[in-house]
Amino acid sequence: MILNQAAAQATAADPAEPADRAPSVLDVGLLSPVAAGTAVAEATSDRAWLQAMLDAEVGLTRAQQRLGLVPAEAAEIIAACAQADRFDLLSLACRARGAANPVVCLVQDLTAAVALADREAADYVHRGSTSQDILDTAAMLVAARSLRLILADLGRTATALAQLAEQYRDTLMAGRTLTQHAVPMTFGLKAAGWLQATLDAWEHISQILETGLPVQLGGAAGTLAGYLEYALVQRDATEGLPSGERTLDVAAYADELIAAYAGELGLDEPVMPWHTARTPIVRLAAAMAMTTGVLGKFAVDVQSLSRTEVGEVAEPSAPGRGVSSAMPHKRNPALATLIRSAAIQLPMLSASVHACMLAEDERPPGAWQAEWQPLRECLRLTGGAAHTAAELAEGIIVFPERMRANLDLTGSLIVSERIAAVLTPMLGKATAKAVLSRASGEAAAAAHPLADVIASYPELTGRLPGRELDALLDPAHYTGAAGPLVDRALRHYRDFRLTT
Repeated sequence: MILNQAAAQATAADPAEPADRAPSVLDVGLLSPVAAGTAVAEATSDRAWLQAMLDAEVGLTRAQQRLGLVPAEAAEIIAACAQADRFDLLSLACRARGAANPVVCLVQDLTAAVALADREAADYVHRGSTSQDILDTAAMLVAARSLRLILADLGRTATALAQLAEQYRDTLMAGRTLTQHAVPMTFGLKAAGWLQATLDAWEHISQILETGLPVQLGGAAGTLAGYLEYALVQRDATEGLPSGERTLDVAAYADELIAAYAGELGLDEPVMPWHTARTPIVRLAAAMAMTTGVLGKFAVDVQSLSRTEVGEVAEPSAPGRGVSSAMPHKRNPALATLIRSAAIQLPMLSASVHACMLAEDERPPGAWQAEWQPLRECLRLTGGAAHTAAELAEGIIVFPERMRANLDLTGSLIVSERIAAVLTPMLGKATAKAVLSRASGEAAAAAHPLADVIASYPELTGRLPGRELDALLDPAHYTGAAGPLVDRALRHYRDFRLTT
């Protein structure tokens, strides 16, 4: 297109950008397979950010039109020109070095595009605004679009986990602490734990979507002075008033403009400009870290349970999934690996965003610019993890027979806690624990049933008849409130409205 050609020529003419430099290939996620090819990858792409900046410009123009400061025809022309495909991403990126942000050159290109259609309409582009107003608002638009995708996948994940919890409510398995068998539990309870954490993440992100994504509107130093001056100038011209007789209800106009801008873009109204009060960005990053942590916990459990020697679950199969480049027999837990990779990266990315809160004065040199890439990665990795978790939860394969076989590996040792509790009224707590610790050690060392070892202890003769002891040592009778806890989690899930 003509505008792209002009931008390319301008780039080639820049001595900092040699004309024979080969264009870079756009980021396609080669080193971030957890998000590659997903909807959130597109929603956070350079093109998506560019369109969000253009949408922010159009939203501002339409808000000013609402207040009678921009002719309707000019607003329509600006909106028609504000299409990302009309602009050269590589040129914008390279020229952004000049102002340390991409908005300045984008405004130049957008103004040129509008001028080609209508020279007078070009005067209404970016009126009174500043780069940070546009880019911060664009960040909120990108976040809103990404969070809706993340919520949808979290909803899918929660639904699948709820089905697992219900189906396997009473399926026995070994509970493990510090990697060792602890006490019996059920797979339904484990799935219910994954479910509840997923609902916590869903609720947190939903709240941010509802109330935590404000437009940015402050002008050069957060005073709105540029916006107010353009309003005065426009009204002077319209009403024919000399400058000395200017009248404008500043408070009312500021309220109206902020409300109109937020309304045009479907974002929240800020109480004040937040150029150097970065809580909206930090809240976003923190929510992404929490969400990937939740999904990462699900992933590491699947990895542990799918080990060859454990074999209690398996990932869903698909062509090419889990293959090894060297070992044909392997079926690696690829989905869980992708999710975990995202969860490992998020804390440091979130910390980088948190560090940018130290933004001095009314506009910071460097702190603001340092946010963009880690914030984008937070959104992209979280979206990729949520998409992958949904696929994993919907397709996970459960092996109850293997769970029971593993539970029986230690004989009845897994219920030693119960026997100690039963013996406490008879022997006292300390003695009962000491006796069971000794009996458990002997049973494990000699590979003898715990019941036989206990029966050989003189101090326990007659205290635990064989039939009673057998019942006490049955793991199925020592799952505590696992079933009711699953029911409780499912009731909570059903109270949720998993919509976006």
